[in-house]
Amino acid sequence: MSEAASAQAVRAMIGDSEFDRDTAVTPRAPGVYDVDLSPGWTIISAVNGGYLLAVLGRALADALPHDDPFTVSAHYLTASQPGPAVVRTEVVRAGRTLSTGQASLFQYDDEGREVERIRVLASYGDLGALPDDVRTTATPPAIPPMEHCFGPEDGPAPIDGSSAITERLMLKLDPATLGWALGAPSGRGEMRAWFGLADGRDADPLSLLLAVDALPPTAFEIGLSGWVPTVELTVHVRCRPAPGPLRVSITTRNLAGGFLEEDAEVWDSADRLVAQSRQLARVRLG
Repeated sequence: MSEAASAQAVRAMIGDSEFDRDTAVTPRAPGVYDVDLSPGWTIISAVNGGYLLAVLGRALADALPHDDPFTVSAHYLTASQPGPAVVRTEVVRAGRTLSTGQASLFQYDDEGREVERIRVLASYGDLGALPDDVRTTATPPAIPPMEHCFGPEDGPAPIDGSSAITERLMLKLDPATLGWALGAPSGRGEMRAWFGLADGRDADPLSLLLAVDALPPTAFEIGLSGWVPTVELTVHVRCRPAPGPLRVSITTRNLAGGFLEEDAEVWDSADRLVAQSRQLARVRLG
């Protein structure tokens, strides 16, 4: 049995998992939180953007009168590093059904100067209070059964320090989007996968902020390689996910001027569209 399968057999609970511990924030003063960014959520040496979004999302859930993120827009200013950080929040407006706040994460550079890493503007509410009426033309992505998909453990040994985040995820990629791993990218700019946390913790609204940014970049299937840093990421959380694995589909339709967009959909085990996102990312050409 694989490590991921063994962990899932135990099944961590929401509130008591590695994800919860590593996104925990400690209040220092009103609106100010200390956090220790874990090296377990890095790609090469940079901290994953979805993990960072979940950290700031947790701080805003504490600072605002509502618990659930509805829409979160983040601008990534400088690359975050594992280690101590400070999150500063501000309540912009507290309404009856929606409240809006902003948050920034700061670290210190080698000269001891404070550097802003990421800035977020978000609106929160109560997902449980939303009506059940759904009218949509969206359909779940067609992904083969999980046993016919492939995870990081099925590929070659990773480069040291390049894929710590994959040890924290249950990720099974659709073979139709894995041409890049075989040296034959499709050119379609698509990535699809089954997604969960390796310790078996079920998804919740905060972990959806991670899910939209946890798959390999669509740039790989376009035929590019290397780091694809996020410039801006907006996530819409539509409802609380049902227990069970998620399905994530990401597409890129346009790469121009060294930038591309990634549109993501996240579907739960009840075939509901639980989150959507769009991000602008920079790519290295040539």
